[in-house]
Amino acid sequence: MANRLGILAGSGNFPLLALIEAQNQGYFCAVAGFLGEADPALETRAEVFEWVGAGELAKLLAFLKNNGIREIILAGKVDPRSLYRADRFDEAAVKLLAQLKEKSPSRLVQALIGFLSGQGIEVMDPTFLLRRYFCPEGVLTESPPAAEIQQDIDFGWRKARTLADLDIGQTIVVKNGTVVAVEGVEGTDQVILRGGELAGAGIIAVKVSRTSQDPRVDLPGVGFKTIEALAKVRAAALCLEAERVVFFERAEALALANASHIAIVARK
Repeated sequence: MANRLGILAGSGNFPLLALIEAQNQGYFCAVAGFLGEADPALETRAEVFEWVGAGELAKLLAFLKNNGIREIILAGKVDPRSLYRADRFDEAAVKLLAQLKEKSPSRLVQALIGFLSGQGIEVMDPTFLLRRYFCPEGVLTESPPAAEIQQDIDFGWRKARTLADLDIGQTIVVKNGTVVAVEGVEGTDQVILRGGELAGAGIIAVKVSRTSQDPRVDLPGVGFKTIEALAKVRAAALCLEAERVVFFERAEALALANASHIAIVARK
């Protein structure tokens, strides 16, 4: 049973990239994919695979135990709306939900971690599979941001760090010293589009981690679709936290950013 890893897969690139890296490291991978979220490609790539609903805790637990899984990572996004559909929850999920006073997405994930731990399954920090996707500090694009754009980045950085630590959102959109939009449950790419609709061209997006970020619960990241959203609204820049925000599909994303005259900066 050694070198067995479970992956609870949501949407986005992370689950497939994590699966490939885990297999490269010699793990036998049992993947449980959230219905309507996970990439169907996982089904054929994983050693074993099972589709589960967001509220099917008993089915998830049985799948993991039947495949000898004692360690698991949570990978990818889940539409927060599915976490509030109690009518789709099994008895174990309903019981778990009833114990929570605060039902934010992060609190629900923390509760899931506690539930699995009580069943002898450890939820692991997934960063051991993602080291090459973290960015060093510095300008990542061909050109640095102009001085006035850098001022907005500095302004946005301070605001973003405060809001992230309040568990409100980890991405904000700013322009001309004003916070235009704050990430809610919609996610990074959608808040960028909303910010562009509100403020027009020249917005700046800033994405950070929480000071006490638990990567088991939530690992902030950006990717090619993020840069597509920035390009669509003719944004001026993206600032992300160096070595704490993952950057998937970096080569393709940077090529699009350079072509769209979007500066990308990683800072601490």
